[in-house]
Amino acid sequence: MHLKSTFKILLILTLGFFTVLMINITLPYFAFDDKVAFLKIKQWIIHNEIWKGAFYTHVITSCFCLIAGFTQFSDKLLRSRPKIHRTMGWLYVIVVLLFSGPSGLIMSVYANGGIPSQIAFTTLSILWIFFTYKGFKTAVRGDFSTHRKFMIRSYALTLSALTLRAWKLVIVLAFRPQPMDVYMLVAWLGWVPNLLIAEWYIRNRFKHFKLIFK
Repeated sequence: MHLKSTFKILLILTLGFFTVLMINITLPYFAFDDKVAFLKIKQWIIHNEIWKGAFYTHVITSCFCLIAGFTQFSDKLLRSRPKIHRTMGWLYVIVVLLFSGPSGLIMSVYANGGIPSQIAFTTLSILWIFFTYKGFKTAVRGDFSTHRKFMIRSYALTLSALTLRAWKLVIVLAFRPQPMDVYMLVAWLGWVPNLLIAEWYIRNRFKHFKLIFK
């Protein structure tokens, strides 16, 4: 099998696996039990209705971002089913700009790990909203080359929902640090490497190669 094809398959399987894992992590929250999973360590803020509403909005809608965004980088889908591409693109933009992004920004103010974590998540939320908005605006103007670049950046930040948890697992298993130290680390590791990789891809490959999902 061609190396490029093998890489595409592995990447799709990896993203698919972690997307399903993320959905499984999210499902318990649909019971709206304030003492499950992550909420067990947020009891100090759980009675804040603004934070609580932002949390449930973010958790529930973020899965739609992962699924909708997952479909957007397929040239094959764009050529054969352009309506599906546009519909899923609109879904992604609406969810990020109106729900997931703003709710994530509210949650960032109360992030575990203190000021370093709060700065990290606030920056992540602002960039996520900004890149998604720019991707939407450039598409409306018909500048699809710039549109793709901004959407690559946006989805790289969307994937922080997965990479943050992967980093957390690795760090805990390897070093067993204090819980708040973990939050301070993964708050940055969850998205900064993603964005650096996206920028490398855009600057070094975009002019010469089509997107991976061909």
